[in-house]
This record gives sequence, C-alpha cells and structure tokens, in this order.
Amino acid sequence: MESKKEKIFKFVVVGGGIAGVTCVEQLSSQFPSEDVALITAGPHIKAVTNYKQVSRTLEEFDVEEKPSSVLEEKFPNLTVIHSAVKSLHTHSHCVETADGRVFGYKKLCICSGGRPKLLTQENPHVLGIRDTDSAQEFQKRLSKARRIVVVGNGGIALELVYEVKGCEVIWAVKDKAIGNTFFDAGAAQFLVPSLEADRAESAAPCKRTRYTTEEPAPDAAQTFSADEYSRGQKPGTVESGSALGPDWHRGIELQGAEKVTRRVSVEYQCEVDQIFTSGEFLLSKPTLKPDTGSWPVYVLLTNGKTFGCDFVVSATGVVPNTEPFLHGNNFSLATDGGLQVDDHMMALEPDVYAAGDVCTACWDHSPLWQQMRLWTQARQMGWYAGRCMAADVLSEPIELDFCFELFSHVTKFFNYKVVLLGKFNAQGLGSNHELLVRCTKGQEYIKVVLSGGRMVGAVLIGETDLEETFENLILNQMDLTAYGEELLNPNIDIEDYFD
Repeated sequence: MESKKEKIFKFVVVGGGIAGVTCVEQLSSQFPSEDVALITAGPHIKAVTNYKQVSRTLEEFDVEEKPSSVLEEKFPNLTVIHSAVKSLHTHSHCVETADGRVFGYKKLCICSGGRPKLLTQENPHVLGIRDTDSAQEFQKRLSKARRIVVVGNGGIALELVYEVKGCEVIWAVKDKAIGNTFFDAGAAQFLVPSLEADRAESAAPCKRTRYTTEEPAPDAAQTFSADEYSRGQKPGTVESGSALGPDWHRGIELQGAEKVTRRVSVEYQCEVDQIFTSGEFLLSKPTLKPDTGSWPVYVLLTNGKTFGCDFVVSATGVVPNTEPFLHGNNFSLATDGGLQVDDHMMALEPDVYAAGDVCTACWDHSPLWQQMRLWTQARQMGWYAGRCMAADVLSEPIELDFCFELFSHVTKFFNYKVVLLGKFNAQGLGSNHELLVRCTKGQEYIKVVLSGGRMVGAVLIGETDLEETFENLILNQMDLTAYGEELLNPNIDIEDYFD
C-alpha cells in the first residue's frame, strides 16, 4: 500500500458536511504552507454562513451547499478529492478511495457523518431524507401524492409534517408526544395547534409550577387540518452526500397533489409492523382493513391500524457512518455505533481524529452537557478537532473547549424559535428536580429545570429573549431557591433583574 500512495498530505479530512468543512477550513488557514486534502463523495460541500455568536455558548448560522471549488479558491493549499472512501489503513497511514486511488496522511480526521436508519432496505416505496438528492426526490414524489406516511419523531419529521401542503400526512410516532427528542409533553402540547391552519391567537400568560398533560392512549390518533381539530378520531379518506442543513425545506416547494392546505393525523405510541405493496396487500389476511381507496403501498402499524399511501418517509434517525473505516483497524465503537473519541477528539488509532455524527464523545462530560447529533455540535466538534490536530503538530497544550461546558442549541420548529439549554429535558436527573413552566398560548412556552435550587436546563419556545439570562444562571449555578415561582412571573423583567 505504501508504494501505491499518489500523494502524502499533512492533513486529510474525510467528509464534506459541516464537521469536515469546518475542520478543513481551520487546518488550511492555520497551516497555509502545508498540503491539506478533503475527501468527499459529492461535488458539493456544506458551508457555514451568517455565523453569529448569540451568547457564550449559543450560536446561530445558516448552512449553504456550495461547489467544492469555492474552498479550493479560498485555500490554495487545499485539494478536494471527489470520491467515497473504500478503506482506511491506519498502520500505513493511508486512505484508499472508491476509484482506486491511495492517499497518505500525517494526521487524519474522519467526519463521514451518519446514514439514515431506513425502515426497510431497497423498498422503492420507502424514502429516507438525508441529503440534497433525497430531498429533491421527496419533492418530486410529493408533487403527485395524495397521502404519505411519515415515521419518526426527530428533527426531520417535525419539520416535514409542518411544511408539507396539499397532501394528507399520517404521522406515526413511537412516543406519547411529538418531538420527544427535544420536548416534554407540555411543550408538545403547546406546539400541536400549529398543525392546524395558521392563525394568530392570544391569551393571557399562564404561570404555573406544575402541569399535567392528557396523554393519548396507545391506539389514539390526533387529526389536525385547516378546518378541523379533533381528538381520538380515525383519519379521513447508497452513496449519500452530506446531510441536509437545518433549514433544508426552505427554497423547495413541498406541495402535494391535493387542494387541502394541511391535514396531519398523528398516531401515537406505535411503530411500523409491516409494509405491503398493493399486490401483497390483496393477498394478505382479510383482517387488515384499510380505509377506502387503492394505494401503491400499505403500512400496518403496531397499534393495529392499516393505512394506504403513495409512499412512506422513513425519518427514524441516523447511525454513524463508520463502516469504511473499521476493517483491519482497532477502533473502539460506542454503544450507539460511533467511533469513540477522547477529549482531544482522538480515536484509538494513532494520528486519527473524528468529529460530528460519526463519533461519540467518550470523555467525562460536564454535568450540563450531552451529545446530540445536531448541526451546532457538528460545527463545534469539527472546529475543535482542527484545533486539536494543530496543537498536536505544534506540540502545544490544549484544553477542552468551552462549548462542551453547556449544551446549547437554537433551531426552529413549526415556525417558532426554539432554544434548548443544559439538561433541558431533565436528562439523567431522575426525580431530583422540579420544573417551572410559563405558557402563553400561541406565543411562548418557557420551561426551567431546577435541581437543588439551581437552574440546570431550560426550553424556550418563541421570542422570549431569555436565552442569555438563563445561560448565565445555568453557568453561574446561582441558588434560586429564594425566588421560587417568581422566577417566571411575567410581570417581572427577569433580564434586568439578573443583569
């Protein structure tokens, strides 16, 4: 393999997504006289634009897909190699690409991201949405669709069911509430009316320290449409490129074949049992009774209901894309399948680093931080991995970056700004916590997680302007016991109070 090396680079980064591009930009700018390579399967890369540091840990940015030539023009020392990776040979410090070329490296960073967990492989009626090509295929199929079934409860599913117009959506979620990855049942209850027709509603702020949520039964459904809001009702009639950006649905029209604006039926606490083609369905047991009509594909859910549809969207998350790098090497995989990395983003093999969705942070985490495979963490990990690689080359010490001190994420769901801080869902706290909640219907939802009288997490939905104040209270670990329920009193300007 040594003799086959086409060229030896000082730094090689694999993956044209946010983590890989951020890492390669860091290295190319810090070592302008060293040869740097980016290996990516597609012709385009994902670039961070309009970056804004909102507070000490919160950041906002857009993700744009650009030709890789933009990077090469910006960094003359950078070479972009367009190919997937076939194999990695850590003992000889080289990477073999799918087109048969071999490149050597002094330092390597694996940023190959994740691949969709499809409900079933190679079923033409099941579509996973992960990259630009699959999003365009979804748009094309949707334009002729009357009904689709969406399976999953993460970010892609949340965005998709809200954005789709002109097509009935059956949304199957395995949890008791929508958005379980990001929200508790209270926040989900606040967001659910957004699935109706868009309309402005105002109500007086409601402050409470305790709340209960009526949870739908396992076989219950909720249906939301432009003219209807009902509960407990049956609904009516690869070689992937880099992952999509956080606003992947902007700029593409998600319009179905029907004239309705929006009709979403949520099936709670269920998963897909079986998927049938129309032919298979006709030969199935007579007990499987779908609603009326003939469809290309039928989905049997674990709650016993069967739905016909034009196609199924599998939005059940991703798994780390580690496969090309494992054979013949001694990496350790975490329980979630990611490459284990230490607090310098180093994997177990010498001179190999990893960042983004492909890796799992296996150092002792701050009590206020957890890994979630999100865009913000992909950018942070890619940037920090580049700094760690540089520090190693320069024999300089480096401390764990401050961004890993507090989990923070800004996004948008159902057209609301959403800010998540710390242990926002009381992750790992058991019963040792209390919640303060303030909700103004249609405007804002604020939840604070307290443990031992100190704020350890928060969920902010809407334009609350409280993110920086709450971030400081979490980081400072100030004892808030004396303030009690007044902490969320809408008549007190908490920003000025704790300034």
